[in-house]
Amino acid sequence: MTAKPLLKWAGGKRQLLPSLRAFYPETFGRYIEPFVGSGAVFFDLHGSGRLRGHEAVLIDSNADLIGCYESVRDHTEEVARALDDLAAAHTRGRRAHYYSVRDRRFNPQRDRLRGADGRIVYTPELAAMFIYLNRTGFNGLFRLNTRGAFNVPAGRYDRPKISDRETLLRAAEALSAPGVRLQHGSFETALPIADTGDFLYIDPPYAPLSPTANFTSYTPARFDAASQERLQSMVVALAARGCHVLLSNSTAPQIAALYDQNHESRAAGLRALRVPARRAINSVGARRGPIEEYLITNIS
Repeated sequence: MTAKPLLKWAGGKRQLLPSLRAFYPETFGRYIEPFVGSGAVFFDLHGSGRLRGHEAVLIDSNADLIGCYESVRDHTEEVARALDDLAAAHTRGRRAHYYSVRDRRFNPQRDRLRGADGRIVYTPELAAMFIYLNRTGFNGLFRLNTRGAFNVPAGRYDRPKISDRETLLRAAEALSAPGVRLQHGSFETALPIADTGDFLYIDPPYAPLSPTANFTSYTPARFDAASQERLQSMVVALAARGCHVLLSNSTAPQIAALYDQNHESRAAGLRALRVPARRAINSVGARRGPIEEYLITNIS
């Protein structure tokens, strides 16, 4: 078995991998993801052997995500045992157990372990709770309220797969591979470290297609229109530097204006291509249907 994403994640890219693989460059230097999220592309590249001999820098502004991955990498067996305990307790307590873990254990512990720089040094117990809440919470969302507390309600799953030791071990193996580095920080952290020939896959929170489709609450700070503009400036700079750039986003008018209809983007060699995808997040299941997304790239 090859590694696959450990977490369900809003905007996860497993279903888009067939389209993305067509743009993996044949040769590249370092691999960099400024929004690692579920890491679907990283795990895909690792599983195919394309990262062998390459450094990989996995960046995310979500301190919980990076903290969880670090703990899974460094304390795999302890996380697995704690997940076994949570799975057994969930069988007995269901929704009551979910809310007890979320409100009485997870949120208080992550607050105590948060440093002045915003990083959270995850313990194996906290990492197991993060994975448990991800697999049993509504739609696998990660959402924070204005106070920075995780507030996703319980999902409606008959038999959620909470303890998946094989997936955990494979993910830990990929994250601990030589040259792989996890980094907590904003997407702009990638700009000073990227060099000519490096490959960057960039998967930001998508620009909403409608006012009611806006979900960017991965961290207390929202990824708004100004953030999309700053990202476009970075992408243009990376392409001009000679990096291999592949970015995914929605087909919202703002994104079309920033890339498809933008002189700077075109001058940097960027093309905006529409590919079929599937809407993964909607409170109404019937509305999770086929849509189009942009892949924006300078890779031939």
